[in-house]
Parts: sequence; structure tokens; C-alpha cells
Amino acid sequence: MADGLSLLPASISAVIQTLQDLWHQFLNLISGIVIPDWGALVGLLPVFLLFGVIGPIFSLMVLAWIVYLLRKPRTRVSFTEGPRPAALDAADQPVYLPGEPYCARDRLIYDWGATRCERCGDELTVLCPKCGVGRSASLSTCGNCGLEIRLQPRLRALRPAGPPPGGAAVA
Repeated sequence: MADGLSLLPASISAVIQTLQDLWHQFLNLISGIVIPDWGALVGLLPVFLLFGVIGPIFSLMVLAWIVYLLRKPRTRVSFTEGPRPAALDAADQPVYLPGEPYCARDRLIYDWGATRCERCGDELTVLCPKCGVGRSASLSTCGNCGLEIRLQPRLRALRPAGPPPGGAAVA
């Protein structure tokens, strides 16, 4: 029993010594955070300046450039005036799209609503979008399949009276 009592204070002192060592290691670790090395922090100042000031400004400039590209005014408007020539296929034959009035004699495609050719005076023809049979442009119903075509007139873009915005250099 005497041996058990002599061992107890030695083990308590070892535990206390271990706890003190852990506490000193913790204080040494925390002292690097609480008491910083100012020389090293001043050396990192250019990095903080780059990532904290110049980086966000550059990011905002790139974002503003992307927004400008997406929202800038578009000037690619095609103006159609009167009939346009029909496209030709490989065999040099005209290609007429369904639903568009055309004159087979002059090989011209007209806008919606036209019923007579301006050049020869013939009645225009329209191909049915459903069955592909040709019919007169003045009829609204296909005689073959019975499809009733109710086309709405397209919006017409008008040419501006003067040069485009920004002067003649933009054109």
C-alpha cells in the first residue's frame, strides 16, 4: 500500500507537467496570431493591394464590357422594298418558300398581301405550307387540303432620314 501512495503524486506531477507543456505550445501558437510579425505583413501589402483593390476594379471593368457587348445597339437591319428575286437551286431553278406570294414568270417573291405582279400584272401564286400545292394568292383557303391561311403583315423597318447615330464613321 505504501508503494501505491508514492506512485500517485509522481503520476499527478507528470500529468501536470504534460498539461503545462500543452498550455505553453498553445500560447506559442496563439502568439503568432495575436502578436503578428509586422515586417512580414508589410511585405504582403502589394499582394493585398493586388487582390483587394486592383482585382475587383478589373473584374468590374470586364463585367461592364460584357454588359455593353450584350446591350449595345444593333444596326444589322435589312430593309426590303418591293419584290425580291427568288433564290436559285443547283439546277438554276427558282426556290419558292411555302406561304410567300411569288410570280413564276418574273421569278420574284413578294411580301404578304400582294396579289398581282408589279412587272407583268399576272396573279401571284402561293404554295400551301401544309400540302405544298400552289394556289392563287388572293384565296385564303387551300383548295386541296382546306388549310386556311391567316397571315399577319410583318413589321416594316423604315430607313432613317440621316446618317446612323455616331456619324458617318460608324457606317
